[in-house]
Amino acid sequence: MDINIKFTSMISQIKWTDMSFAFDIPPGKYPALIERLSGTPARLEEKVQDMPFLILTQPFENGWSIQQHIGHLADLEELLMQRLDDFEASKDTLTTADMTNRKTEEAEHNLKDINSLLKTFRTARHVTMQRLLRYDEEMTERVSIHPRLEQTMYITDLVHFFAEHDDHHLAMISKIQRELL
Repeated sequence: MDINIKFTSMISQIKWTDMSFAFDIPPGKYPALIERLSGTPARLEEKVQDMPFLILTQPFENGWSIQQHIGHLADLEELLMQRLDDFEASKDTLTTADMTNRKTEEAEHNLKDINSLLKTFRTARHVTMQRLLRYDEEMTERVSIHPRLEQTMYITDLVHFFAEHDDHHLAMISKIQRELL
């Protein structure tokens, strides 16, 4: 089997909600995870530069378009900030995500300019990064429970979780590009 076909097939079978996580990231990985999270805007911009509007806004396999995936990442930055608030307040359980993705579904990201979407995400992620870079060792040792997964996590795990989420959507965007271009 052609490796591209096998990879494409594998990507289409993986739902974010079906993924499992072992929250056991050593605190020493925090700087590398921060670096990974901060790189998502540039990776997105590189992926979609010079891409035709019709490709960017084409729904794919009864799912989201590339622009909707990008808008979703921007939409979820608010959840990341809320969860950082939770850690700062030493809450036992993190804010619950809206698993219906109502904000993304109602945002009409396909009607927006791609550069505006990318800028919105880059700006929101920059604010998040400035906050994460201020955390000291004490802060990274705080724990809270992820509500859907019912697992205890540290801030390092939260950063890893969001970096994985970013990569999940980047992989979906790559799949759409391979199929539509």
